[in-house]
Amino acid sequence: MTDSRLFVHDVERNGTTRDVVLIVSMLAVISALHLFTAVRPETMPMHLLYRRLYYLPIMYAGLTFGRRGGLVSAFAASVVFVPYAALSLGGLTGLHVDNMYEVIMYLGAGIAFGWMHDREVMRTADLRQVSGRLEDAYRTLEERAIQLMNVEEYTQSILRSITSGVLTVGPDGSVATANPAAEHMLGLKEVEMVPRRVRTFVSNDGGLDDDIVRVLNGRLPRIVREVSLVVRDGRTLHVRVYISLMRDIDGRVLGGVVTIEDVSEVKALTDQLIRADRLAAMGELTAGVAHEVRNPLGIIRASVQLVEDVSCDRERLLAATKVVKQEIDRLDRVIKALLDFGRPSSPSFSPVGMNDVVEDVLLLIGRFASQAHVDIERRLESPLPQVRADADQLKQVLVNLISNAVQAMGEAGGSIVVSTSVRGDFIAVSVLDDGPGIPPELLSKVFDPFYSTKDDGTGLGLTMVHRIVDEHDGHIEVASKLNEGTRFTVSLPILRERES
Repeated sequence: MTDSRLFVHDVERNGTTRDVVLIVSMLAVISALHLFTAVRPETMPMHLLYRRLYYLPIMYAGLTFGRRGGLVSAFAASVVFVPYAALSLGGLTGLHVDNMYEVIMYLGAGIAFGWMHDREVMRTADLRQVSGRLEDAYRTLEERAIQLMNVEEYTQSILRSITSGVLTVGPDGSVATANPAAEHMLGLKEVEMVPRRVRTFVSNDGGLDDDIVRVLNGRLPRIVREVSLVVRDGRTLHVRVYISLMRDIDGRVLGGVVTIEDVSEVKALTDQLIRADRLAAMGELTAGVAHEVRNPLGIIRASVQLVEDVSCDRERLLAATKVVKQEIDRLDRVIKALLDFGRPSSPSFSPVGMNDVVEDVLLLIGRFASQAHVDIERRLESPLPQVRADADQLKQVLVNLISNAVQAMGEAGGSIVVSTSVRGDFIAVSVLDDGPGIPPELLSKVFDPFYSTKDDGTGLGLTMVHRIVDEHDGHIEVASKLNEGTRFTVSLPILRERES
């Protein structure tokens, strides 16, 4: 680099010397022409031509060295021309004043052509400066482009490597990209999914497309739920989907991101453990159910013995048979509640009265609670609108919540308040206990699968509760304070007339 700069400098220096020699030579030649041409009337036209030849070195100097070079050359031409004009061409005044004007024109030409050179040099400098800036900007853009390409390649490598399926969707809900894991799960190539809505390339999307639209429309900030997808080849996938908005650095919504995690094996294991947990809970309830059955049987036996006494009057006979019917109905309710809890079934939605569900559950679990020295208080709002639900599954939810509350209070016992109320467009069912409460650091984990504070617990009871509530388009909340108690609140949407 240093050698090249020296070479350029030498070339410029040699070029300058050559230009100076050329200008001096032209001035000398023109002056010699004046000196060696005799001043006669017939040679005056030649002298007029010679004095105008001075403009050549002046213009060349101005265009080469700028205003300074033009002035120096004009001054040099004037110094040579003025004495000769004064002595041989009639002077600078009077009839020959044009000689003085010629000298002034020399100076004017030097300044004019020098200014033209300087202006061009300034423009060149500006252009070079702009060119330098453009080159710097280009290099910066090139570096940024390389960085973006590296980031994009890195991001693509991550998407290709993760085992979860990732779909990006545009503002209209159509798929924009799909990673290899999503292609493998859905049995389709990316080109077969872009740009189409999810519901168009699967046999049954389980409401996934509608959830995407809810998030894109801003109705929900994000959605996390489990969905059953039936793909084109007939396979059923149990997946957990995470749907969230995708924004740029300025916060503008670009679309959404859908992460799909295959939980088919986990769901199968979870269902198996839930069944085991349900059987264990049924074992705990056996004692209470036996008591609830034994009491009505004793009453029925006494009533039958009363009927056998033929000497009794008709009024006593009717009273005895009425008691028998009541106790049989009570037995039927107990057995029905027990079967509803133990029967694993798919949701079957119908109009359901929440107070009726609560009464059935309390009938089933009342004895279990009394044996643990726990009092259960009802606070049921009436009349109460119906909900669209599966009554059997709602009973599973309440049995689980109340059983957990009873077990949490231990041998010391306590009290539980079960209440129902209307909250806007929802029916709220609350289970409040005065037990030891849940530590704050554990409160966020209570619905996690396989998490349990009981030595013999499976950690799936509240997971099952959360899933059932989600399937009913409801939500469940938990609030707790240490040494004060815990409240679980299940909220389900009210049944509308068009739904009914």
